[in-house]
Amino acid sequence: MRKINLFDTTLRDGEQSAGVNLNAKEKLQIAFQLERLGVDIMEAGFPASSKGDFSAVQEIARSIKNCSVTGLARSLKTDIDAAWDALKDGAHPRLHVFLATSPIHMQYKLKQSPEQVIKTAVESVKYASKFFPLIQWSAEDACRSELPFLAKIVEEVIAAGANVINIPDTVGYINPKEYGEIFQYLKSNVKGIENVILSAHCHDDLGMAVANSLAAIENGAGQIEGTINGIGERAGNASLEEIGVALHIRSDYFGAKTNMKLDEIKKTSDLVSKLTGMMIPPNKAVVGKNAFAHESGIHQDGVLKEKTTYEIISPELVGVGTNSMVLGKHSGRHAFKSKLIELGFNVTEEESHKIFKTFKTLSEKKKEFTDEDIAALVIEEKVERSEDMFELVSLQVQYGTTQVPTATVTLKNQEQQLVQEAATGGGSVEAIYNTLERCTGFSIKLQDYRIQSNSSGRDAFAQVFVKVMVGGVESSGRGMAQDVLEASAKAYLNAVNRILILKAQARESLKATV
Repeated sequence: MRKINLFDTTLRDGEQSAGVNLNAKEKLQIAFQLERLGVDIMEAGFPASSKGDFSAVQEIARSIKNCSVTGLARSLKTDIDAAWDALKDGAHPRLHVFLATSPIHMQYKLKQSPEQVIKTAVESVKYASKFFPLIQWSAEDACRSELPFLAKIVEEVIAAGANVINIPDTVGYINPKEYGEIFQYLKSNVKGIENVILSAHCHDDLGMAVANSLAAIENGAGQIEGTINGIGERAGNASLEEIGVALHIRSDYFGAKTNMKLDEIKKTSDLVSKLTGMMIPPNKAVVGKNAFAHESGIHQDGVLKEKTTYEIISPELVGVGTNSMVLGKHSGRHAFKSKLIELGFNVTEEESHKIFKTFKTLSEKKKEFTDEDIAALVIEEKVERSEDMFELVSLQVQYGTTQVPTATVTLKNQEQQLVQEAATGGGSVEAIYNTLERCTGFSIKLQDYRIQSNSSGRDAFAQVFVKVMVGGVESSGRGMAQDVLEASAKAYLNAVNRILILKAQARESLKATV
């Protein structure tokens, strides 16, 4: 069985999804879970892009011990320097450096001749070799590149010191047969290709990212890049969890395996979904809530007689199972802490005490807490609030079928001053959002609003996800509470705070540059 390395780029390419902006603490939570999942390499971010991204990559590199942490860099010395400063303290530092190779990119974006592009690529790899023990080089838009040129530049960067060669389908253009042929062409026409690992990075614009990734494995790729839940630019990336399960279920065909701990898949998927605010479609392969649901009577009859009649993936394989230990108001601190460990959360004693205190308060109103409830509570409580510009102090809503919905909101700003406003709206949520807009003093455009229950039952937590636009910047936010309106207010305020924090960081970076 060939070993396929899994390169996870949820924290870099995944975070480039429209409206997603994870803070450093959220990135670290995901990084720890990716480590538990068993990925071989995680791309923590783009260190040169911002001070915030640099700090997040640095913290992740220092914290993760069981897999390699990498960062993205353009073919610029300044980018490579920033990446080394962020990654040098990691257990297994590596660099991911890229340069476009397609005619359209070279002509219109780079404005360089093919010869200049080769020179730039070679110089960047040689420079990076002074610092990094392992270098991955990517040919951006490789699938629309001319194959003889692609082979030439790949041969040159291998000679310069590249250890991994990535062939990205940057715009999701290729099909499986054509993609496989590119790998075969390079294997036949590049000197030294046998000394490097070939990698595949596929986007899902035409819905073929996973199929293309599997075709790459069939044709010699030793590394697959992707994201959890397939999130990413535009239509997203290849879903790593789908590839891991496909190789496991069809090992007879592919003859390849990964280090992915399959029973950590659902937990990882849920964490990424909650922190990014990107909900998982019910019909999503492997992790969607309908993945193991059987509606047809014929299917139900078959599954009851023998599961494998219609179920090629068991729920337990990917970590979907039932747990007999349900927490409630009489649960003690030990049982609660054991549940946190079982769910895979890294919490300090101080954080555990804080979360337990919140749990006990909520348990006076809510009878039972499922795993999903506990996970949502931990995520909500572990959010870093110290940088928030505004904090929700109180919310009051008046509503009646014959009355105009009115909301009164009190916020606390960073100067610890109270700001109170009231406003009306066509509905309760609109009244709350109109009031929050007055409180913050910003013109805010709501682009998306979604609500879901965290579990079943009348006392289930409400989770609200929003997307807003403030000053031309898009942001997502989330909020959780037993009351739908409180969750709605928290989500809206969370999105606004994220934008304000990003703008404050940008100003600080500009001052430092000047």
